[in-house]
Amino acid sequence: MDQKDRQIIRALQQNGRMTNQDLAEAVNLSPSPCLRRLRNLETSGAIRGFSVDADAAAYGLPITVFVRIRLERHNAEDVQHFERRILSIDEVLECHVLTGATDYQLRVVVSDLEAYEDFIRNRIHPIGGIGSIDTSFVYGTVKKTAVFPRLD
Repeated sequence: MDQKDRQIIRALQQNGRMTNQDLAEAVNLSPSPCLRRLRNLETSGAIRGFSVDADAAAYGLPITVFVRIRLERHNAEDVQHFERRILSIDEVLECHVLTGATDYQLRVVVSDLEAYEDFIRNRIHPIGGIGSIDTSFVYGTVKKTAVFPRLD
């Protein structure tokens, strides 16, 4: 990936709805080479798709929670079981494997505290093999972006 490809990605992260003509102008290319580069980025998997950055509260999910989970055992079977189950839970928007005292951090959205209790009791606890769950509720967001920093 070269600098021009990175410019294309950043421009699309800032406005995924821009036309190829606008994208080409933004990255100082003519439309045909720009479209060719875009298709190559999609084919290679560098661009995985396009989505909408929707407001979770407006959608009806105003509560964002970071849930840190430590497993009791770290054998391949238990880790794979946990990860497979997490993949099927809609409230989990992100799941990251961590170093340190916690094994996973989940970003979860729910409609209210009762929904969060239901999430823990009926989605997380039945997975089994969990040693601890630590929860932090988000009460404000200072910065949220999907735009990568420049690599100049």
